[in-house]
Amino acid sequence: MFRGMHYVYSVYKERSFSRAAAALHISQPSLSANIRRIEEKVGCPLFDRSTKPLEVTECGARYIRCAEEIMAIENGFESYINDLEGLKTGTLNFGGSNFFSSWVLPPMISDFSREYPDLNITLTEARSVELTRMLQDAVIDFVMDNKELDLEVFDRRQVGNERLLLVVPEGFSANMTLGEFQIPLSEIRSGSFRESRTPAVPLYHFTDCPFILLHPENDTGKRSYQICQEQSFHPHVVLELDQQLTAYNIASSGLGITFSGERLLSSVPPNPKLVYYKLASRFVTRNIYLYWKRGRYVSKAMQVFMEFIASPGNSTETKKAAPGEAAE
Repeated sequence: MFRGMHYVYSVYKERSFSRAAAALHISQPSLSANIRRIEEKVGCPLFDRSTKPLEVTECGARYIRCAEEIMAIENGFESYINDLEGLKTGTLNFGGSNFFSSWVLPPMISDFSREYPDLNITLTEARSVELTRMLQDAVIDFVMDNKELDLEVFDRRQVGNERLLLVVPEGFSANMTLGEFQIPLSEIRSGSFRESRTPAVPLYHFTDCPFILLHPENDTGKRSYQICQEQSFHPHVVLELDQQLTAYNIASSGLGITFSGERLLSSVPPNPKLVYYKLASRFVTRNIYLYWKRGRYVSKAMQVFMEFIASPGNSTETKKAAPGEAAE
Protein backbone atom coordinates (compact mmCIF):
# COMPACT_ATOMS: atom_id res chain seq x y z
CA MET A 1 0.00 0.00 0.00
CA PHE A 2 3.05 2.30 0.12
CA ARG A 3 3.94 1.65 -3.50
CA GLY A 4 3.22 4.98 -5.17
CA MET A 5 3.36 6.86 -1.87
CA HIS A 6 5.11 9.75 -3.65
CA TYR A 7 1.80 10.44 -5.40
CA VAL A 8 0.03 10.76 -2.05
CA TYR A 9 2.83 12.85 -0.58
CA SER A 10 2.84 15.25 -3.52
CA VAL A 11 -0.92 15.85 -3.17
CA TYR A 12 -0.40 16.36 0.58
CA LYS A 13 2.35 18.95 -0.01
CA GLU A 14 0.51 20.80 -2.79
CA ARG A 15 -2.95 20.56 -1.13
CA SER A 16 -4.32 20.13 -4.63
CA PHE A 17 -4.62 17.31 -7.19
CA SER A 18 -4.06 19.68 -10.12
CA ARG A 19 -0.93 21.29 -8.67
CA ALA A 20 0.46 17.89 -7.63
CA ALA A 21 -0.14 16.50 -11.12
CA ALA A 22 1.72 19.45 -12.62
CA ALA A 23 4.62 18.97 -10.19
CA LEU A 24 4.78 15.25 -11.02
CA HIS A 25 4.45 15.91 -14.78
CA ILE A 26 1.50 13.54 -15.14
CA SER A 27 -2.16 14.13 -16.00
CA GLN A 28 -4.64 14.82 -13.21
CA PRO A 29 -6.87 11.81 -14.15
CA SER A 30 -3.81 9.53 -13.95
CA LEU A 31 -2.87 10.94 -10.54
CA SER A 32 -6.44 10.60 -9.25
CA ALA A 33 -6.56 6.98 -10.42
CA ASN A 34 -3.30 6.19 -8.62
CA ILE A 35 -4.57 7.78 -5.40
CA ARG A 36 -7.86 5.84 -5.63
CA ARG A 37 -5.95 2.53 -6.04
CA ILE A 38 -3.89 3.29 -2.93
CA GLU A 39 -7.03 4.25 -0.97
CA GLU A 40 -8.66 0.98 -2.01
CA LYS A 41 -5.68 -0.97 -0.67
CA VAL A 42 -5.66 1.05 2.55
CA GLY A 43 -9.40 0.65 2.97
CA CYS A 44 -10.30 4.29 3.68
CA PRO A 45 -9.94 7.69 2.01
CA LEU A 46 -6.67 9.56 2.58
CA PHE A 47 -7.99 13.00 1.56
CA ASP A 48 -11.10 14.97 2.44
CA ARG A 49 -12.07 16.11 -1.05
CA SER A 50 -14.78 18.45 0.26
CA THR A 51 -12.22 20.92 1.66
CA LYS A 52 -10.34 23.67 -0.13
CA PRO A 53 -7.42 23.57 0.11
CA LEU A 54 -7.40 19.78 0.25
CA GLU A 55 -6.88 18.27 3.73
CA VAL A 56 -5.85 14.78 4.80
CA THR A 57 -8.22 12.55 6.76
CA GLU A 58 -7.19 11.05 10.11
CA CYS A 59 -6.12 7.91 8.25
CA GLY A 60 -4.35 10.06 5.66
CA ALA A 61 -2.35 11.88 8.34
CA ARG A 62 -1.10 8.55 9.69
CA TYR A 63 -0.25 7.39 6.15
CA ILE A 64 1.79 10.58 5.60
CA ARG A 65 3.75 10.04 8.83
CA CYS A 66 4.55 6.46 7.80
CA ALA A 67 5.52 7.61 4.30
CA GLU A 68 7.88 10.21 5.78
CA GLU A 69 9.52 7.54 7.93
CA ILE A 70 10.00 5.34 4.86
CA MET A 71 11.40 8.26 2.85
CA ALA A 72 13.78 9.12 5.69
CA ILE A 73 15.15 5.54 5.63
CA GLU A 74 15.46 5.65 1.84
CA ASN A 75 17.18 9.06 1.96
CA GLY A 76 19.63 7.84 4.59
CA PHE A 77 20.63 4.83 2.49
CA GLU A 78 20.76 6.92 -0.68
CA SER A 79 23.06 9.40 1.07
CA TYR A 80 25.38 6.54 2.03
CA ILE A 81 25.51 5.25 -1.54
CA ASN A 82 25.99 8.76 -2.94
CA ASP A 83 28.95 9.30 -0.64
CA LEU A 84 30.62 6.35 -2.30
CA GLU A 85 30.13 8.02 -5.68
CA GLY A 86 31.95 11.22 -4.70
CA LEU A 87 29.00 13.64 -4.97
CA LYS A 88 28.45 12.86 -8.65
CA THR A 89 24.82 12.29 -7.65
CA GLY A 90 22.86 12.86 -4.46
CA THR A 91 20.29 15.02 -2.76
CA LEU A 92 20.17 17.87 -0.26
CA ASN A 93 16.83 18.90 1.19
CA PHE A 94 16.53 22.35 2.77
CA GLY A 95 13.71 23.91 4.74
CA GLY A 96 12.96 27.49 5.70
CA SER A 97 10.21 29.87 6.65
CA ASN A 98 8.69 32.23 4.09
CA PHE A 99 11.47 34.80 4.61
CA PHE A 100 14.44 32.41 4.55
CA SER A 101 12.99 30.48 1.59
CA SER A 102 12.38 33.67 -0.38
CA TRP A 103 15.41 35.83 0.39
CA VAL A 104 18.26 34.04 2.17
CA LEU A 105 18.50 30.42 1.04
CA PRO A 106 17.99 30.78 -2.77
CA PRO A 107 21.23 32.72 -3.52
CA MET A 108 23.17 30.47 -1.13
CA ILE A 109 21.80 27.31 -2.76
CA SER A 110 22.42 28.77 -6.22
CA ASP A 111 26.10 29.41 -5.43
CA PHE A 112 26.48 25.91 -4.01
CA SER A 113 24.76 24.33 -7.03
CA ARG A 114 27.22 25.98 -9.39
CA GLU A 115 30.04 24.14 -7.61
CA TYR A 116 28.14 20.83 -7.34
CA PRO A 117 25.76 20.78 -10.34
CA ASP A 118 25.04 17.05 -10.10
CA LEU A 119 23.38 17.28 -6.69
CA ASN A 120 19.58 17.35 -6.62
CA ILE A 121 18.59 20.14 -4.22
CA THR A 122 15.08 20.82 -2.90
CA LEU A 123 13.72 23.68 -0.80
CA THR A 124 10.62 23.32 1.38
CA GLU A 125 8.82 26.40 2.66
CA ALA A 126 6.68 25.93 5.78
CA ARG A 127 6.03 27.24 9.27
CA SER A 128 8.73 26.64 11.87
CA VAL A 129 6.66 24.02 13.73
CA GLU A 130 6.20 21.94 10.59
CA LEU A 131 9.84 22.35 9.54
CA THR A 132 11.03 21.22 12.99
CA ARG A 133 8.95 18.04 12.72
CA MET A 134 10.24 17.31 9.21
CA LEU A 135 13.82 17.88 10.36
CA GLN A 136 13.36 15.57 13.33
CA ASP A 137 11.90 12.91 11.03
CA ALA A 138 14.91 13.39 8.67
CA VAL A 139 12.59 14.23 5.77
CA ILE A 140 14.72 17.33 5.22
CA ASP A 141 18.45 17.67 5.91
CA PHE A 142 18.79 21.30 7.01
CA VAL A 143 16.61 24.09 8.34
CA MET A 144 17.74 27.70 8.50
CA ASP A 145 16.05 29.66 11.29
CA ASN A 146 16.58 32.37 13.87
CA LYS A 147 14.55 30.38 16.37
CA GLU A 148 16.17 28.50 19.25
CA LEU A 149 15.54 24.77 18.76
CA ASP A 150 16.09 21.98 21.30
CA LEU A 151 19.82 21.21 21.30
CA GLU A 152 19.18 17.76 22.73
CA VAL A 153 17.43 16.95 19.45
CA PHE A 154 19.28 19.11 16.93
CA ASP A 155 22.82 20.18 16.12
CA ARG A 156 23.44 23.63 14.71
CA ARG A 157 25.99 26.00 13.24
CA GLN A 158 25.69 29.77 13.57
CA VAL A 159 25.77 31.39 10.14
CA GLY A 160 25.05 35.01 11.05
CA ASN A 161 23.25 37.44 13.30
CA GLU A 162 20.99 40.45 12.89
CA ARG A 163 19.25 43.20 14.82
CA LEU A 164 15.56 44.03 14.94
CA LEU A 165 14.53 47.55 13.96
CA LEU A 166 11.31 49.51 14.28
CA VAL A 167 9.50 50.10 10.98
CA VAL A 168 7.02 53.00 10.99
CA PRO A 169 4.71 54.20 8.19
CA GLU A 170 5.99 57.53 6.88
CA GLY A 171 2.64 59.27 7.40
CA PHE A 172 2.53 58.76 11.20
CA SER A 173 2.71 62.08 13.06
CA ALA A 174 5.18 60.65 15.61
CA ASN A 175 7.87 60.81 12.90
CA MET A 176 7.70 64.61 12.75
CA THR A 177 9.68 65.14 15.99
CA LEU A 178 12.02 62.12 15.71
CA GLY A 179 14.29 63.16 12.84
CA GLU A 180 17.47 62.65 14.92
CA PHE A 181 16.58 58.96 15.41
CA GLN A 182 15.64 58.09 11.83
CA ILE A 183 18.01 55.78 9.93
CA PRO A 184 18.57 55.84 6.15
CA LEU A 185 18.08 52.45 4.52
CA SER A 186 21.67 52.67 3.23
CA GLU A 187 22.97 52.54 6.83
CA ILE A 188 20.86 49.45 7.54
CA ARG A 189 22.24 47.73 4.46
CA SER A 190 25.84 48.64 5.28
CA GLY A 191 25.42 47.82 8.97
CA SER A 192 26.77 51.23 10.05
CA PHE A 193 23.58 51.92 12.04
CA ARG A 194 24.94 49.49 14.64
CA GLU A 195 27.65 51.96 15.63
CA SER A 196 27.22 53.78 18.94
CA ARG A 197 26.88 57.17 17.22
CA THR A 198 23.41 56.10 15.98
CA PRO A 199 20.88 56.74 18.79
CA ALA A 200 18.10 54.27 19.63
CA VAL A 201 14.53 55.56 19.76
CA PRO A 202 12.53 55.12 23.01
CA LEU A 203 9.24 53.36 22.36
CA TYR A 204 7.17 55.79 24.45
CA HIS A 205 7.21 58.15 21.45
CA PHE A 206 4.77 55.75 19.79
CA THR A 207 2.19 55.53 22.56
CA ASP A 208 -1.33 55.03 21.12
CA CYS A 209 0.08 54.22 17.66
CA PRO A 210 -1.25 50.99 16.08
CA PHE A 211 1.19 48.06 15.99
CA ILE A 212 1.35 44.97 13.77
CA LEU A 213 3.17 42.21 15.66
CA LEU A 214 3.85 38.55 15.09
CA HIS A 215 2.49 35.84 17.36
CA PRO A 216 4.68 35.25 20.45
CA GLU A 217 5.46 31.71 19.19
CA ASN A 218 7.42 33.38 16.38
CA ASP A 219 10.94 34.56 17.34
CA THR A 220 10.31 38.06 15.97
CA GLY A 221 7.00 38.23 17.84
CA LYS A 222 8.52 36.96 21.09
CA ARG A 223 11.39 39.45 20.93
CA SER A 224 9.05 42.32 20.01
CA TYR A 225 6.96 41.73 23.13
CA GLN A 226 10.11 41.34 25.24
CA ILE A 227 11.49 44.66 23.96
CA CYS A 228 8.20 46.39 24.79
CA GLN A 229 8.05 44.82 28.23
CA GLU A 230 11.65 45.82 28.95
CA GLN A 231 10.74 49.46 28.24
CA SER A 232 7.42 49.22 30.14
CA PHE A 233 5.69 49.98 26.86
CA HIS A 234 2.23 48.58 26.09
CA PRO A 235 1.71 48.48 22.29
CA HIS A 236 -1.73 48.99 20.83
CA VAL A 237 -1.81 45.81 18.74
CA VAL A 238 -4.26 45.86 15.83
CA LEU A 239 -2.98 42.69 14.10
CA GLU A 240 -1.04 39.57 15.07
CA LEU A 241 0.43 37.63 12.15
CA ASP A 242 2.59 34.59 11.40
CA GLN A 243 5.14 35.98 8.92
CA GLN A 244 7.63 38.83 9.27
CA LEU A 245 7.39 39.66 5.56
CA THR A 246 3.59 39.91 5.75
CA ALA A 247 3.84 42.31 8.71
CA TYR A 248 6.35 44.42 6.78
CA ASN A 249 4.09 44.58 3.71
CA ILE A 250 1.05 45.60 5.80
CA ALA A 251 3.15 48.26 7.56
CA SER A 252 4.00 49.53 4.06
CA SER A 253 0.29 50.11 3.48
CA GLY A 254 0.22 52.47 6.48
CA LEU A 255 -1.84 50.34 8.86
CA GLY A 256 0.65 50.16 11.71
CA ILE A 257 4.18 49.92 13.12
CA THR A 258 6.09 46.64 13.11
CA PHE A 259 9.44 45.11 14.07
CA SER A 260 11.63 43.78 11.25
CA GLY A 261 15.06 42.17 11.05
CA GLU A 262 17.81 44.06 9.28
CA ARG A 263 18.28 41.13 6.88
CA LEU A 264 14.71 41.52 5.60
CA LEU A 265 15.14 45.29 5.28
CA SER A 266 18.39 44.72 3.36
CA SER A 267 16.67 42.29 0.98
CA VAL A 268 13.38 43.93 0.02
CA PRO A 269 13.22 46.84 -2.45
CA PRO A 270 13.49 50.36 -0.93
CA ASN A 271 10.17 51.76 0.25
CA PRO A 272 9.83 55.55 0.67
CA LYS A 273 6.59 55.03 2.62
CA LEU A 274 8.52 53.67 5.64
CA VAL A 275 10.79 55.17 8.31
CA TYR A 276 13.33 53.09 10.25
CA TYR A 277 14.54 53.36 13.84
CA LYS A 278 17.25 51.63 15.87
CA LEU A 279 16.19 49.95 19.12
CA ALA A 280 18.07 49.48 22.39
CA SER A 281 17.41 46.19 24.16
CA ARG A 282 19.16 42.99 25.19
CA PHE A 283 16.57 41.20 23.06
CA VAL A 284 17.24 43.11 19.86
CA THR A 285 20.12 40.98 18.49
CA ARG A 286 19.55 37.39 17.42
CA ASN A 287 21.58 34.67 15.77
CA ILE A 288 20.80 32.80 12.56
CA TYR A 289 21.47 29.05 12.60
CA LEU A 290 21.68 26.11 10.24
CA TYR A 291 20.09 23.14 12.06
CA TRP A 292 20.22 19.39 11.42
CA LYS A 293 19.05 16.37 13.41
CA ARG A 294 21.46 15.29 16.13
CA GLY A 295 22.75 11.74 15.76
CA ARG A 296 21.56 11.22 12.19
CA TYR A 297 23.85 10.02 9.42
CA VAL A 298 25.55 13.14 8.07
CA SER A 299 26.08 12.57 4.37
CA LYS A 300 29.08 13.78 2.44
CA ALA A 301 26.82 16.28 0.66
CA MET A 302 25.76 17.70 4.04
CA GLN A 303 29.39 17.87 5.20
CA VAL A 304 30.46 19.66 2.02
CA PHE A 305 27.62 22.18 2.34
CA MET A 306 28.57 22.95 5.95
CA GLU A 307 32.17 23.53 4.83
CA PHE A 308 30.89 25.69 1.96
CA ILE A 309 28.74 27.90 4.16
CA ALA A 310 31.58 28.34 6.66
CA SER A 311 33.97 29.63 4.00
CA PRO A 312 34.50 33.42 3.61
CA GLY A 313 31.84 35.09 1.51
CA ASN A 314 29.28 32.27 1.75
CA SER A 315 27.93 32.85 5.26
CA THR A 316 24.82 34.95 5.85
CA GLU A 317 27.07 36.96 8.17
CA THR A 318 27.47 40.12 6.10
CA LYS A 319 27.62 42.65 8.90
CA LYS A 320 29.81 42.85 11.97
CA ALA A 321 28.57 43.96 15.36
CA ALA A 322 29.77 47.30 16.59
CA PRO A 323 32.48 47.32 19.30
CA GLY A 324 31.00 46.27 22.62
CA GLU A 325 27.90 44.75 21.00
CA ALA A 326 27.52 41.03 21.65
CA ALA A 327 25.24 38.69 19.74
CA GLU A 328 22.79 36.76 21.87
